[in-house]
Amino acid sequence: MRLSRASTDLDAVPATARPGQRAVRAWLYLLAALVVAMVAIGGATRMTGSGLSITEWRPVTGVIPPLSDADWAVEFGKYQDTPQFRILNQGIPLSDFKTLYWWEWGHRLLGRIVGLVFFLPFLFFWARGFLSRRLLLGLLGLGLLGGLQGAIGWIMVASGLQPGMTAVAPLKLALHLTTASLILTGLVWLAAGTRSGGLSPAPGPVRALACLMPALVLMQIWLGGLVAGSKAGLIHNTWPDMDGVFVPSAQTLFSQVPWIENFVDNLTLVQFNHRLFAYLVVLVAVIHAVDAVRRSAGAAAGRAVGVAALATAQMGLGIVTLLLQVPLWAGLAHQVFAMAVLVMATVHARLSLGLGAAPIVYRPTVPIGFEALAGR
Repeated sequence: MRLSRASTDLDAVPATARPGQRAVRAWLYLLAALVVAMVAIGGATRMTGSGLSITEWRPVTGVIPPLSDADWAVEFGKYQDTPQFRILNQGIPLSDFKTLYWWEWGHRLLGRIVGLVFFLPFLFFWARGFLSRRLLLGLLGLGLLGGLQGAIGWIMVASGLQPGMTAVAPLKLALHLTTASLILTGLVWLAAGTRSGGLSPAPGPVRALACLMPALVLMQIWLGGLVAGSKAGLIHNTWPDMDGVFVPSAQTLFSQVPWIENFVDNLTLVQFNHRLFAYLVVLVAVIHAVDAVRRSAGAAAGRAVGVAALATAQMGLGIVTLLLQVPLWAGLAHQVFAMAVLVMATVHARLSLGLGAAPIVYRPTVPIGFEALAGR
């Protein structure tokens, strides 16, 4: 009698009340922090021009760096065959090449570490029954996306090794950055969903805009990836105008044929789009915060104000980065702070949907049959 009821009760327990959820949540947030570190090191690798220093994709053996002078000579020789070396870096000494190499090697090593930190605990938590079906499916999807991200990274690097190329293709860099951001969004969404205790959904309009915010931030990250990949931040280093004009002419924005290529290759349009969408993100975030406060949405109102504050600060940091012509520290800070905005927006969206509370398990007050003896 009691065994059957215990089984039914356990099946009824939601994910937020499952055993081991605190450990699962800590693991997911650890993975999210590692992804942010990957984005930061990837940004430094790009800004130092180090991304093409390793010319081969060796997922397993590539973990071992050059260990002898002969090994370094071989790797340097491979780099000397790249267009980047012949066009930009011809004549650099081996010591400078080593600096480039260590940035790229560190980025790839951290990617392998993220894979291990994901895979090994995942097997443990799965075996212990700590993962609900929904959480399990979400993690399997993120695992596949992580494997795809590794392939996208190599496709990106390979684009920069083509004849005449001195950097990776902007479109592929934007895809690589956005995929990392999607992985981060998924991890944070799942982690926020494992919080214990009940939480009522936010009011409908507040909930709708809360769920829209991560999508807007992801779109802005995509546009920022195009700016970074094409180095469009090195032109029009004035604000709020663009070298004396607030809206460039149509002839300037769409000077290339076919017109669709302007969205990737026309540096003025690439930067203009990033500026305009930043204004949109901040405007929506502020309207959302005001609406949530007006509706007395409780914790959701506080989170909405936090999202608006972070989005505004990120826009300010972007303006400073532009005016300073993208120094390394500012470019990295702008990129990493974008991840902070995305994390806050994702947590806000997930919690605005509400969290189920653990059900009250029925316990009979009067023992039945042999349960009286067991109770004694």
